[in-house]
Amino acid sequence: MAEFWQTKTLEQMTPQEWESLCDGCGKCCLVKLEDYDTAAIYHTDIACKLLDIDSCRCSDYKHRQQQVEDCVKLDIHNIESIKWLPHTCSYKLVAQGKPLPDWHHLRSGSRDTVHKIGASVKQFAVSELTVKDSDVEEHIIQWVD
Repeated sequence: MAEFWQTKTLEQMTPQEWESLCDGCGKCCLVKLEDYDTAAIYHTDIACKLLDIDSCRCSDYKHRQQQVEDCVKLDIHNIESIKWLPHTCSYKLVAQGKPLPDWHHLRSGSRDTVHKIGASVKQFAVSELTVKDSDVEEHIIQWVD
């Protein structure tokens, strides 16, 4: 039997199905820098102050946009236009008609799989609360996904 993410579009999903698509990698919660001249996006290993790095989950998901000025809420209208999402993002994959990876919790049955295979930020992220503004550029990383 086919699963909901295989038979429904993002638009057809219930709020619960939509939320369950998140693989818990935490990559969207890393600070990004934009070069205003070229519009190039640079990823860092710096996690939003609300990200619980151990679980890669937001510590105040319900109020995140009130607490973090530039927190982006993914939805069906912006999922394709946000270029800095990793190619492994489950929302992006489903929108493109691609399968979820084997390590995704909806396939593996465990939310720990994303961490065990190294697909999350758990092993390398640092909280923005511990990084000085003057040191942010030193935290630029390259995606290997």
